[in-house]
Amino acid sequence: MQPAILVIDMTNDFLTGKLRNDRALKTIEPIKDLVSRARKQSVPVIYVSDAHYSADHELTIWGNHSMKGTWGGQITKELTPQVGDYSLEKRTYSAFFETGLDSLLRELDVDNLILTGVVTNICIQHSAADACLRGYEITVPNETTEALNDKDYKYALNYIKTMYGAKIVSSTELL
Repeated sequence: MQPAILVIDMTNDFLTGKLRNDRALKTIEPIKDLVSRARKQSVPVIYVSDAHYSADHELTIWGNHSMKGTWGGQITKELTPQVGDYSLEKRTYSAFFETGLDSLLRELDVDNLILTGVVTNICIQHSAADACLRGYEITVPNETTEALNDKDYKYALNYIKTMYGAKIVSSTELL
């Protein structure tokens, strides 16, 4: 299987900004470590982050966050993409919806997605659904994702495992 790492919504607004989530801060180091190992093994690293416009429907639910071109929409400096990484922008929960991700993955011959980032019960879960419906194997390293609370986090991981056949593992078991 050819894996790829997806780093979803690790932007300033999701970590320390408008949608601050202190729980998510603990995912930075495990993601950083996993991404480092992936690069050493030539495993594609793909960042997919919110880059909202003021008319985006999602803003009616969550308010302005990760606006295109703002500090809040930038990937946190600890996880800055490097040369050879890929960066895509999204305007909805799913990393697949109108982003070109599926085409990129097929060009890279990827068949196993390792999902990391935030928020587990929203963007990770919706991205996992779209990945499953497109035939990708899904792996979620549990310490590389986080929700706003423990109940939502556990529910989402169980749902992704049960409904999409995802493997829920420790990031240390990968690569």
